[in-house]
Parts: sequence; structure tokens; C-alpha cells
Amino acid sequence: MTEQQGQGERPRSAGTSVVAIVVAVLVGAGVAVAGSQGGALAGSVPVFALCVGLAFAAQWAAFVPAYVGQTERFYDLTGSLTYVTVAGLAVALSPAPDARAILLLVLVVVWAARLGTYLVRRIRAVGKDVRFDALKTSPIRFLVAWTVQGLWVGLTLAAALAAITTTVRQSLGVVEYLGVAVWAAGFAIEAVADLQKSRFRANPANKGRFIRDGLWAWSRHPNYFGEIVLWVGVALIAVPVLQGWQLATLISPVFVTLLLTRVSGVPLLEQKADKTWGGQPDYEAYKASTPVLVPRPPRG
Repeated sequence: MTEQQGQGERPRSAGTSVVAIVVAVLVGAGVAVAGSQGGALAGSVPVFALCVGLAFAAQWAAFVPAYVGQTERFYDLTGSLTYVTVAGLAVALSPAPDARAILLLVLVVVWAARLGTYLVRRIRAVGKDVRFDALKTSPIRFLVAWTVQGLWVGLTLAAALAAITTTVRQSLGVVEYLGVAVWAAGFAIEAVADLQKSRFRANPANKGRFIRDGLWAWSRHPNYFGEIVLWVGVALIAVPVLQGWQLATLISPVFVTLLLTRVSGVPLLEQKADKTWGGQPDYEAYKASTPVLVPRPPRG
């Protein structure tokens, strides 16, 4: 769904693509098994596992028209709708959903609606997503992008889904309210950073320049920092009712952090920025004085 994923960054062989798909599905299956322990059932099928399966199935269904039409224009929209649909299904199929379940659903919907709208508007303005230029012509490589999005949805939602579908019910307390505050802080940081960057890009005078104002003076990737923080908030809301193997779903914020800081988000954008502005005194000064991720006041 998000620009953080960056599936189109490196060419890969058909064999490597198949391995990537298999690994993504196996990881998703492992999380589904762990998160289903002690959870509600829909007939004889764990609701948690059903939701993870839906996350993958929705992407594969959308892949078909996307490949036929050679377009990535509804990739982010599909991701957004999948988050909302999966979380909604979890609540709908869980017996007597409590305040925690409804709260988590609301937070997921608000986040997905905001980020999804931002990404859809951006691709409409730009016309295409260059990450997919080398992928769209290869069905297996293009399928990797959609499969990874299914894994992205399943893993990032894992803690929330476990808390929604668990049979353990507990009133909201201090930890949960702290989680809401953390989520709100992360959401605000991400939303403000995206808004500032959108306005920067919309100004013709900024063509060919890099943003270093607002939150971007505090961090080179404040939107990613906000994304990580809000999922930590979700995990805090979920953790009081998790038990046994369900605790493995707390990989959600860890997964987001590792993916954004070590795999696709920060590394790719840093490489792109270095290629574009590397060697320019103002850019090198910006890099030297501004942290990569965790914000701090700009140095005078």
C-alpha cells in the first residue's frame, strides 16, 4: 500500500520471484497460526487466519486486472481497502466485540483512509509510480509486489487482529490509553509530514529541490517515524489481552521498523537522494545536521 514498500527497486529473476512469493506466503501462514491461538472461530476456521488469508486473496484478485491493464494506479487503493476490509471482517466475525476491538477498528480505518487518500492523490498527480516500471511487464515479478502487499497488511495488522479476535475480554486501562496517545502522536507526525511534502512538491519553484522545512528540518524521514510510532501505539492497545503464541503478533511494529529502516524505505530514498543531490553543499549540510529518522530540533 505505502510508498515505504518500494517493491520495484531491484530487478529479480523469475526463480527469485517465486521464492519471494513462497516465503511471503509461509511467513503469513506462520503469523496466522500464531495469532489464531485462543481466538474466535468462524465455523471451524480461526477468524484471524481467515483475515490473513483475505489480505493475500484480495491482492491476488486485484493483480489480474492490474497486469492485464499494465497499471499500478489502484495498487495503493487496494491496499487501503484491504486494511479496512480485513479489520472490519475481524470485528464482524468476532463474538461480542468489545471497546478494544471497536477502538482498534476505528484507528485502522482512520489511518488507512488518510494514508490511502494521500497516496492515491499523489499517483494521480504524478501519473505513475516509477517503482513498477520494471515490474509490470513480468507477471511473476509484478505478482511479487501484490503478494508482498498482502504480507504487509497481514503483518502490520497482526497485533490488532489478535486483540480483536481473542476470546479474552478486558476493560481498557492505562496501557490502552497510553497506546491511543502514542498512536495519535505518530498519526499526527505522519500526516503533517505528508502534507508539508505535498505542498512543497506542488510549488513549481521547488522543482528539483529537496524539502528541508517543517518536520523535515527535524528528520530526513519524519513520515516514516510517524508510521512506526503509530503501530507501536496499536501494539500497546493490543498487548494486555494477548497470551501464549498470540504474543508473536507483536512483531507488527518490529516488522514495520525493520522494513522501513533496513530494507525498502529509508535506504532506497537515501540512495535516490544521494544520487540526485549528493555533493551539493546545501544537501550535504542538511544530511550532516539532520537525523535520518528520530526527530530532533534543527541545529542552529
